[in-house]
Amino acid sequence: MQSKSALPILFVVMFLVMVGFGIIIPVLPFYAEEIGANPTELGLLMAVYSLMQLIFAPMWGSVSDRIGRKPVMMIGIAGLGLSFLIQAMSSELWMLFAARIIGGILSSANMPTAMAYVADITTEENRGKGMGIVGAATGLGFVFGPAIGGIFSSFSLNMPFFLASGSSFITLILVFLLLKESNQNKEVVSKEKLSFGKAFSGAVTVLYLVQLLISLSLSGLEATFAYFAAKKAGLDATQLGYIFMIMGFGSALVQGGLVGRMTKKYGEKIVIQTGIIVSALGFGLILLVNNFATAAIFLTIFGLGNGVIRPSVSSLITKTSNAGYGSSTGLLSSFDSLGRIIGPPLGGWLFSLAIGLPYISGAIISMAAFILFLLFRPSLETVKTTNIQN
Repeated sequence: MQSKSALPILFVVMFLVMVGFGIIIPVLPFYAEEIGANPTELGLLMAVYSLMQLIFAPMWGSVSDRIGRKPVMMIGIAGLGLSFLIQAMSSELWMLFAARIIGGILSSANMPTAMAYVADITTEENRGKGMGIVGAATGLGFVFGPAIGGIFSSFSLNMPFFLASGSSFITLILVFLLLKESNQNKEVVSKEKLSFGKAFSGAVTVLYLVQLLISLSLSGLEATFAYFAAKKAGLDATQLGYIFMIMGFGSALVQGGLVGRMTKKYGEKIVIQTGIIVSALGFGLILLVNNFATAAIFLTIFGLGNGVIRPSVSSLITKTSNAGYGSSTGLLSSFDSLGRIIGPPLGGWLFSLAIGLPYISGAIISMAAFILFLLFRPSLETVKTTNIQN
């Protein structure tokens, strides 16, 4: 195992990838509007990226099982850099769409390959810790990226895209120079010809469905909370930025410091159940928001619960699935993307009916995920035991 030397490098790589991704988040709507996009086209511009990730993440995960993690990760990071560069130079709306499609197709390689890399280099006992470290890097990237993008957008709206592109290509060089290949079973896996059907079969299916439900409820919150907080507590964009930053730090702290200890002591299944319950509690508390302090506290409680779920689900999938690590984590990323496609329009529609409905439904969806997981937990135990014997 090379986890001691590789995990810090992987942390830096995923942090830089997500900083680059986060830089454009606060700028893209204004940039697209300047080029001529209307609100519907802007929505499509955001959705097409997630749609490409939904379609292509499983493919890249499977490819990484066959040819190795490092080359696939380099393809993903290079694709992200190219996408940002095209967006920075766009003068027509079709160019933005082309860049988002290219970025979605190629960058969908990054997350499943990073998770598969962690599974390669960690023991089952320490897998949760490794997944948590990747999650923490991702979370911190989303904290710092938008702040950097907001600052540099004051110079010009395409400046953040050039910065994001530069950050991606610097990351690509770091991966090439520092990150060693982790998948030592490429030839064996390629001979087995693992299929997506094998990854999505049996009791392990419940883990993909749990991730879908959690992602759906989270993205519904992200799409509506700004409007909710403005109406309930009169919060402005700057205050909301600080609130999301506090939540991001809290979530990253839990993922980087506590997930490993918790999964090692109690196991992923208990951690997943606890995370879902805390998330559901967070949804309920958000209904009580009335000022900056309550918004920050209640959203952070939600973030702490939600933050432990994805690393723990990722860890458990690599332990229980009969498919290769890349195929399994690629399919997980696909379900995550599906939730992010459905969640925002669903949350917006519920918000138009009543401003508290996205959070009431979020709590209900979370508890549905909890019950589903509880029902299939004994089957997961059987799968794990069978895999160990084999």
